[in-house]
Amino acid sequence: MKHTLRTLTLGCSKNRVDTEHLLCQLEEEDYCIVPEEDYDAAVDCLLINTCGFIGDAKQESINAILQAVEQKKAGIVGKIAVFGCLSERYSAEMPELIPEVDAWFGARELEPVLEFLGAKPNPHALKNRVPTGCGPGTAYLKISEGCDRRCSYCAIPYIRGAHRSVPMEELLAEARSLVDRGVKELILIAQDSTYYGLDLYKRRALGELMQKLSEIEGLKWIRVHYSYPDNFPEDVLQQMARNPKVCKYLDIPLQHISDAVLSKMRRNVDSAWTRQLISRFRSEVPGVVLRTTMIVGHPGEGEKEFQELLDFCREAGFERLGAFTYSEEEGTYGAKHYSDDIPQEEKQRRYDLLMEQQSAVSEEFNRSRVGSEVEVLVDEIVSGKAICRSQWESPEVDGEIIVDLPESLSAQEIASLPGRFVKVKIYDFDQYDLMASLCE
Repeated sequence: MKHTLRTLTLGCSKNRVDTEHLLCQLEEEDYCIVPEEDYDAAVDCLLINTCGFIGDAKQESINAILQAVEQKKAGIVGKIAVFGCLSERYSAEMPELIPEVDAWFGARELEPVLEFLGAKPNPHALKNRVPTGCGPGTAYLKISEGCDRRCSYCAIPYIRGAHRSVPMEELLAEARSLVDRGVKELILIAQDSTYYGLDLYKRRALGELMQKLSEIEGLKWIRVHYSYPDNFPEDVLQQMARNPKVCKYLDIPLQHISDAVLSKMRRNVDSAWTRQLISRFRSEVPGVVLRTTMIVGHPGEGEKEFQELLDFCREAGFERLGAFTYSEEEGTYGAKHYSDDIPQEEKQRRYDLLMEQQSAVSEEFNRSRVGSEVEVLVDEIVSGKAICRSQWESPEVDGEIIVDLPESLSAQEIASLPGRFVKVKIYDFDQYDLMASLCE
């Protein structure tokens, strides 16, 4: 009789990839995998992949574990196993704080988790994946692990360790396996994607990887997330400008623009470099959509520095922008050397002002797209409408294109749409999403 297992993945897309590697291994074992969204399903084991990046994410992970403990007491869940960044970061404290959890594992190795589940680790199977989330046509491809940067606010290098690129041949094999499963869009992710290859090949090899991925038959889109501005590789821009499979979309977390704050953040770039880089993106890749994130309330950010950030974001016109309020994380350079002396209320005020300004920028970008015809990937069908994205929308972080479906489509035709590309015409917009109809 097969055991039942449900996973719960919290935090970033890199965690989701780890979960998918585990699920692929368990496909070959005596396990029946219960969908992640079936929260109340009775299972023999619940496997929780946690986040330990910032305060809110840590609290979300702790709350999920405590909820699982209550399910265990109620007889809904058998065993509970926890792995990922939270348990890596607090490996000594967590077992004592929540003894009801049956097993705790770190974030760097998946084999011990498999051994706990009674599965024999198979290195070949661990290189394959069972795609989850993002729609049937999309998957993340984690090209490296860890980070050599030491940004003042970030605990990831202490949790995930030093930067380690995945060999290119392994990534290509994994990508082909995903495409064979129906994936048409790959999103390249890492703690620092533009650092890819330096450890293995003594050169930045992201552009080369993108070119080789684009040669895989059946793969339609390649998208880059988590790029770092320092020494940004020129050939990546060339790929975006010339390779039809590379989306004209780039996620590049800049964090700030003030020289004083960037210096305290230990970002290795300054305001002049950042502005020149954004100008290069716009001129060398016409039509590119830029996503960035900013941190407000970092030590050293006064009203002058915050106003500089506001002005820069308005002038740069980032089509997509997210933000965080500074969270002091133990063990980081910032926690050891700076005083977190900006009140949380002031951090929130700055966050609200930045996001209010950004909402107007994003809305204007959406307005400019009304009347255009675009190719979109269908992620899912909800309430009789197709939820889609173009090359300028990334899943989970950006808005969506909501497409009306004609009554002439049969139920079978509608059910076949997720994972397919269709052409639509945009006819309306709001602050986040676009509305469209199928082209004839």
